[in-house]
Amino acid sequence: MPPEEHQVRVHLDRLLAERGMTLSELAARVGVTVVNLSVLKNDRAKAIRFSTLTAICRELDCQPGDLLSVRTD
Repeated sequence: MPPEEHQVRVHLDRLLAERGMTLSELAARVGVTVVNLSVLKNDRAKAIRFSTLTAICRELDCQPGDLLSVRTD
């Protein structure tokens, strides 16, 4: 695996669907752009601020482990 690649997967699609929420709604509630959430949702983010992670988890009523996982293959 090249050093720039990561194995963290984001399960934002599933959590949004389970809660009947759109990416735009979440972006407005969290205070980040739709573009930034889209980058995160599509596993293209290189990092996430703890404050953003906290806000997403608060709005989706979940824990970080519900949102993120590490691919093990």
